[in-house]
Amino acid sequence: MSGVAGSGGGSVCGVAGPSVSVTAGSRAGSVSGVGRPGAGAAAVVAGSQAGSASVAVGPEARSLSGGAAGLRFGYGTNGLTDLRLDDALTLLADLGYDGVGLTLDHMHLDPLAPDLATRTRRLAHRLDALGLGVTVETGARYVLDPRRKHGPTLLDPDPDDRARRVDLLIRAVRVAADLGAHAVHCFSGTVPPGTDRDTAWKRLTESLLPVVDAAATAGLPLAVEPEPGHLLATLADFHHLRLLLGDPEPLGVTLDIGHCQCLEPLPPADCVRAAAPWLRHVQIEDMRRGVHEHLPFGDGEIDFPPVLAALAATGYQGLTVVELPRHSHAGPHHAERSLPFLRRAAAPARPGEPSATSEGGTTMTHPHATPTTSAAAPQGTTPALPSLDAQYTHLATHLPPPALVWLRRALDEAAAQPGTHGPISVWELRLAEAGRRCGSRYADAARLLILHAARADPAALTRVYFQGTADERRAVLQALPHLVPGPEALPLVEDALRTNDTRLLAAAVGPYAARHLDAHAWRHAVLKCLFTSVPVDEVAGLEDRARGDTELARMLRDYAAERTAAGRPVPPDLDHVLALTIPTTPVVPPPHALPLRTDLHRPADPHGKES
Repeated sequence: MSGVAGSGGGSVCGVAGPSVSVTAGSRAGSVSGVGRPGAGAAAVVAGSQAGSASVAVGPEARSLSGGAAGLRFGYGTNGLTDLRLDDALTLLADLGYDGVGLTLDHMHLDPLAPDLATRTRRLAHRLDALGLGVTVETGARYVLDPRRKHGPTLLDPDPDDRARRVDLLIRAVRVAADLGAHAVHCFSGTVPPGTDRDTAWKRLTESLLPVVDAAATAGLPLAVEPEPGHLLATLADFHHLRLLLGDPEPLGVTLDIGHCQCLEPLPPADCVRAAAPWLRHVQIEDMRRGVHEHLPFGDGEIDFPPVLAALAATGYQGLTVVELPRHSHAGPHHAERSLPFLRRAAAPARPGEPSATSEGGTTMTHPHATPTTSAAAPQGTTPALPSLDAQYTHLATHLPPPALVWLRRALDEAAAQPGTHGPISVWELRLAEAGRRCGSRYADAARLLILHAARADPAALTRVYFQGTADERRAVLQALPHLVPGPEALPLVEDALRTNDTRLLAAAVGPYAARHLDAHAWRHAVLKCLFTSVPVDEVAGLEDRARGDTELARMLRDYAAERTAAGRPVPPDLDHVLALTIPTTPVVPPPHALPLRTDLHRPADPHGKES
């Protein structure tokens, strides 16, 4: 379901395109006025056999020239709410998307603002000029009520409130017809407190009747979405509604692949097959079982190739729309990463690609060796690096066979296509998959090996670091001493040291920092570890760099005194680091030699963590 509101522009400019006739089955229910030709105009036919549907798109549509496995991918505007609508559409066209899931909202084609017809005509022309198909979605937050996120719904006790939602949906049907959309999306809403389920179902069916009639007149499918936590939450609930309404021809289902993973009893690919006769719209993202959180691809548990293969096998020709409503703050980044992921997941293996078998028929390709020491190491320190061969051997002996097959193929792909290729490289997609494929216990080592196989240079590492997840950023930091012999990547370490993510901090103070951070920055990194309770054992080269460092000793004493004066506990690792600062073989002990403090610890602060 569409989800997140934001700020940004409203209408787009242009001129009206010619009208289009949209038919449903044998009906001649045409909608005249602002339809669009070419890529945007569609003849939507809702067949009478098992509710099957097909969408025939004009010859100019990009979907006919390169959609993976015949699928057409779009991106939802509810994940681009920080962009003006025209900027969002231009971005999607530039990235190669086939279409857009347009959420009617106050920042993107406000359905309640004046002059809707004129604004729709302009949008129709713009979509046509960009070659984008469209589906209309209606899950905007606060569009009807500034105090209720998705209210009112079709289940509200007040008939007037329900009527407001009905009016919005009928407006959406008209907009969809004028845009040549392939479907209109809607949802039931949650059951209000004090309302029994029988009453809720009665309200839902009564409220949807005029919307179904409007969709039939317009010749458009009305695609109801099963939404976790709603009255209509599962495919079984959709069929219950279908029977209550008398199985009307325009009624279909919006299948959200993530929701299938979240709560359906069948795996997502089986859900696709089960829903096929009624499938009118598809939303897609990653998700975990039992957790309704829309995730970027690779961050959840879904195995996408079987899902997309099942979807292609159904003959579905509508849009499959990426649904990341809570990631609008990084919308362009996720839009750029999502399409290559989906295309590769949908594409069958090509002849000549590296293949893997359950017996481990592929071999690991070892890239050119990279320096692991540097003449510029401060104070002569060159911390030992973990052996990559040892890490691969460890994974090879501990990963389950399917995960090992995946890793070998990922390494071969990275070695065959190193560096940067297009908006996103194959090996970057594999980084995103590592957690799901190898499990959290082995994912870090797998990402490190993939980065090494890809021979990622500082530019590529910087891109992955600033655009990736926390796990991917950590992998970049761990890979630096293997891939970057000089100090070019220090900005990444410095950025990590500004965070309070303890796992990122631990990776930042590894061998690369020991080798290249100057004395001032390194001392502050040690203090940051003490401040955030990162074990100082994570600080590579600590003993060598701390030895005889009287300035570090002064900083530690000042920090301990400050904590003691504030009545807060001194970190237990502080005395250990302080002891390391004492020279091990002084010729003559200096008169101002720093004594080891043993009186700094106090009982734990009853108020908890440091504010």
